[in-house]
Amino acid sequence: MKKNQKERILDYMDDYGSISALEAFRDLGVSQLSARLVELEHEGHRFNKKQESSLNRYGERVYYTRYSIAE
Repeated sequence: MKKNQKERILDYMDDYGSISALEAFRDLGVSQLSARLVELEHEGHRFNKKQESSLNRYGERVYYTRYSIAE
């Protein structure tokens, strides 16, 4: 049975501990991670959100959010 995007996101977080929008797009083909997380929250799931930063290819600092399942 094919898994939907929300199931793939939860499985990814179970396997790797967390997910970012880039990882969701690159590894799962999910282009709207935040929308799927809102849907999951409406279903009763809770997530921790952590702001992170890294350098882009031009050496500029960029900021993004990393999500994990709240225990």
